[in-house]
Amino acid sequence: MNNTIILPIFPLGIVAFPGEFVNLHIFEPRYRQLIRECDATDKHFGIPAIIDKKLMIIGTEMRLLNIEKVYPTGEMDIKLMSVGLFHITDYFPVYQDKLYGAVEATQLGLDLVGNPVTNEKIYKYVNELFVVLNIQKPLPPLNADFNTYKIGHQVGFSLEQEYDFLQILVETERQDFMLEHLERMIPMVRQMHNLQDRVKLNGHFKHISSGEWE
Repeated sequence: MNNTIILPIFPLGIVAFPGEFVNLHIFEPRYRQLIRECDATDKHFGIPAIIDKKLMIIGTEMRLLNIEKVYPTGEMDIKLMSVGLFHITDYFPVYQDKLYGAVEATQLGLDLVGNPVTNEKIYKYVNELFVVLNIQKPLPPLNADFNTYKIGHQVGFSLEQEYDFLQILVETERQDFMLEHLERMIPMVRQMHNLQDRVKLNGHFKHISSGEWE
């Protein structure tokens, strides 16, 4: 059963996926207050995405792992872990006597079990994408713990597509969404790569025979 909770929020122009580690620099007084309270009480807070200046209704529940650094100004570098998803049912711009806002939200379950064959197809496409774009970044291992959240930021989604992906609560449906995106994207990336190769040849001296003609 889904649980209804009151969750402090830190709206940002990002989408965080469950299981993801997030590093943030905190400078606004209201969110410095929030982080200090989370550090003292181990309470969680939420990051709902801001897209086109609108607060999205699906967000990610976050747990503070560590305050990495506190600056003389009071600003902080923090490390977070995404631990779940929530659906906003009510919004409080100011909550009780706090500087930050909060939401009433329903916690959503996590489905992480997908089709291994589809995962292999996705993994193959992402590897090809990295090769074509010359991206030197390791992918998470394709093992029993693999799920599409682990590469949600590595397949070329726009922010809007990342949010659409976040709203899909069934892993096999997320697999289909990601696979369809990659199947559309890979041919365009190949074409772009070929175009780049042709452009690089322009300006080089070409040794081409004129052949015979009359």
